[in-house]
Amino acid sequence: MTTNLFDDFNSVSSKEWKQKIQFELNGADYNETLIWNSPEDIKVKPFYHKDEFTKVFPVTTKATEFKICQNIFVYDIEKSIERALDSINRGAESLRFTIENDTIDIEKLLAKLPLEKVTIYFNLIFLSIDFVKKIETIAKEKNATIFCNLDPIGQLAKDGNWFVTKEKNNFETLNLLIKEETATSIISINSALYQNAGANMVQQIAYSLAHANEYFNKITILNQPIVFEVAVGTNYFFEIAKLRALRLLFNLIAKEYNHNLDCNIIVSPTKRNKTLYDYNVNMLRTTTECMSAILGGADAIANLPYDALYHKDNEFGDRIARNQLLILKNESYFDKVNNPADGSYYIENITNQLAEKSLALFKDIEANGGFLKQLNNGLIKRKIQESADKEQELFDAGKEILLGTNKYPNKDDRMKHDLELFPFVKQNPRKTLITPIIEKRLAEKIEQERLEKE
Repeated sequence: MTTNLFDDFNSVSSKEWKQKIQFELNGADYNETLIWNSPEDIKVKPFYHKDEFTKVFPVTTKATEFKICQNIFVYDIEKSIERALDSINRGAESLRFTIENDTIDIEKLLAKLPLEKVTIYFNLIFLSIDFVKKIETIAKEKNATIFCNLDPIGQLAKDGNWFVTKEKNNFETLNLLIKEETATSIISINSALYQNAGANMVQQIAYSLAHANEYFNKITILNQPIVFEVAVGTNYFFEIAKLRALRLLFNLIAKEYNHNLDCNIIVSPTKRNKTLYDYNVNMLRTTTECMSAILGGADAIANLPYDALYHKDNEFGDRIARNQLLILKNESYFDKVNNPADGSYYIENITNQLAEKSLALFKDIEANGGFLKQLNNGLIKRKIQESADKEQELFDAGKEILLGTNKYPNKDDRMKHDLELFPFVKQNPRKTLITPIIEKRLAEKIEQERLEKE
């Protein structure tokens, strides 16, 4: 017979805990000393108690089913096939192929892959009915799970131009594809763009939902899962709550359109806090970010190699990134429990607050013309820039810390001769319909100054 030893102790209310804390503070102000305010204007308390908590909405996540995903940029098709097979043999459970044009032989690319057991994501940087139909044919023949990840709105936001010159033609193409095709999922939302550009979490969630809402309004029959491509940072518990709030609000909004399919969330660590100097710290950052992704309910996680900023794709970087996820799954047992954040008053409280604030911002966007209107008139970019500037000011002042960069830097580090890639914002003057949303890392200015002095 099990004895519940907690019955031997009197329960302590939240009021009693607060009184005890105030006594221990010796006159210091409780609110100023122990409560901090997040960039999303969420007040974080020193403790959370069940007598102050009421669960508003249930969030269903399936940590037991998350997939380890390998990113592959397709240029040389033979090398891409070899890399895909090697990644699967080394533990990858899904693949995300980035393809820039429709000249790639898609049948050849997929022919040798075990499509019956590996989920495939395509990040397509173009819009082609014929190309997607080829993928659809393969998906039907092989009974494969394939997501095509087409996002014309995301293309406009990131590039400044549509895939196809006229806005109308982009949505007409999507309508034709979804009307005819059923075996593959077509629509995705590039939510990572907002995070990497410096948006706070409320903006990331609200903009992603408003972005998705445009597709609900412009596509006649949306009978497929929508993919959200999300980036997560190192604010551990907030990132868990962000993913939970995104899923919760998506399902809430989707029901209004009689869309009863859950979204598919594929997560990658953010680039915004990654650094060129003391680059091994990037491994620590991506590890906690992947942990947040699993606990927050990601369907697939594509880890970011520690050297992705300055090295071309390489076997060592890929292996380390993949092994981080393999350790979390097979040695740390992060995949053993569904809904792992349930019962944490702190995470549930943050989830609810993020959901409430994000829903309010979403409603404001819809009341003022919708996401596309605000994207076209520059309001979305301006709001993200305001948040990014505030974060940059904190970083420049040393209040937001990146170890090895603006705190405890190693002055002997040398990186100039190790750069295979240009790690900073690229200047590419050209004619665009709108000013694109630019992804930028916090450490870029410091790193450029250090490189000049080497």
